[in-house]
Amino acid sequence: MTDFEEVTPPSLPKTLPSVGQFQSGPPVAPIARLMIYSPDDWESFIEEWVSSALSKSYASVARFTGSGDKGIDVAGFVGADGLKGVWDNFQCKHYAQPLSPTVAWPEIGKVLWFSFKGHYVPPRAYYFVAPRGVGTKLNLLLSHVVNLKAETKKVWSKNIAENITGTQKVDLTGEFATYVDKFDFSIFKSVSPRELIEQHRKTPYFFERFGGELPARPVPEKPPAAVQGHEERYVAHLLAAYAEHKKETIADIVALKKWKPLGDHFNRQRESFYHAEAFRVFLREKVDPGTFESLQDEILDGVIDTAEGAFADGFERVKAVTQASQHVPLDAHPLGSSAFVKDRHGICHQLANDDRLQWTQS
Repeated sequence: MTDFEEVTPPSLPKTLPSVGQFQSGPPVAPIARLMIYSPDDWESFIEEWVSSALSKSYASVARFTGSGDKGIDVAGFVGADGLKGVWDNFQCKHYAQPLSPTVAWPEIGKVLWFSFKGHYVPPRAYYFVAPRGVGTKLNLLLSHVVNLKAETKKVWSKNIAENITGTQKVDLTGEFATYVDKFDFSIFKSVSPRELIEQHRKTPYFFERFGGELPARPVPEKPPAAVQGHEERYVAHLLAAYAEHKKETIADIVALKKWKPLGDHFNRQRESFYHAEAFRVFLREKVDPGTFESLQDEILDGVIDTAEGAFADGFERVKAVTQASQHVPLDAHPLGSSAFVKDRHGICHQLANDDRLQWTQS
């Protein structure tokens, strides 16, 4: 008689899924996403990582493609001398399992041979980067330079000699053997996928690649008592709107003390402006360049008809436009769910600061 076990429905999660989870299912961990990249996608990702996360280390970054790359995938150049100066190589390997010494031998052989032939100076560092990292055997060799050199020479005939150029066998003899014997094998290293992801997390490209939620925003600072230089344009627009409303000249913010409601309104607008500015700065290194600007464009597109409508005065226009900003649908924008009420109001004043919105007709 066959034994069986009764199956009961699994327990429902104790937290509500987000809209994105309803549409696309549970989030996929970044390290799992790396596994499904194609080899070309993997090289593109490494190029992006080197040129963004490691940008302070290099004057320029280049990706080498095609069969004649001479063992170089992605190179980071410290100066203007390129392959004849100080540079690092990132060897991209996308395999279904951790890298073994068998995979590494031909790549090590290429660096030795082509640097010997003068195609480039040896890189300062040579990193193996793979979505599953390097296996135990290769990791042990990379961690022990003497053993790595000895094993390279030992397996040369079997694993390397015929896998360097594709057109000739490269024997480890003569001057080349002397060159290899003196070569600094400590340049060969590896980067773990987790280290790579954590470094990439600090770049503006992480959320586009891997999704997820932005980290918590810091509380914006209160505006300083005095209007700062970068505020002057939107403040001038506001003072013009107040003057039109009161039908008298308002030369500066001190004059607003005459009307408490206007003074209170002005203070709220400055708080909103600083709120939006803090949001912009917060996003600077977390999302693709232009993402915040595209949010500004969405707000502008949503309020421009209101701004161009007929109003008794500029103050009424300000209130109508900032109110309209609350109803602009931002569900499709990547920052939509992160924008607070003050952000929307503040963006209106950022737009006014750039003269893209104006409150008075004159």
